[in-house]
Amino acid sequence: MYPNLTGLGIHDPKQIERYSLRQEAHKDVLKIYFLKQKGELFAKSVKFKYPRQMKSVRVDSSSQNYKDVSEINRNLTLVIDELNQITKPATYTQKDIKKKVLSDLRHLEKVVTSKIAEIEADLEKLK
Repeated sequence: MYPNLTGLGIHDPKQIERYSLRQEAHKDVLKIYFLKQKGELFAKSVKFKYPRQMKSVRVDSSSQNYKDVSEINRNLTLVIDELNQITKPATYTQKDIKKKVLSDLRHLEKVVTSKIAEIEADLEKLK
């Protein structure tokens, strides 16, 4: 019923609770969250990275100038269509979007902080 999700190794799509999609450099990162099972402290999740497709698009019809643009991977759009059928995502208000952007910013801050700490620890080993 969901061939693209099955292709990702998800054999029980009914266990999917929600998903998130973000862009990192030239990749789209899809994270799928599953329903929390009894006795689990945290719900399980899986992460998939899709490279963005690069295209050269003519800037205007009168010149020979081209501009490189990236777009979402076709396979990812098919997976998202299936996920939307399962999760039936709600429409977001401007307040919800602001909350999500702030949440993404905090997540990025944590990732950068931990990476800096990791690099500093590696530098200490070199002394």
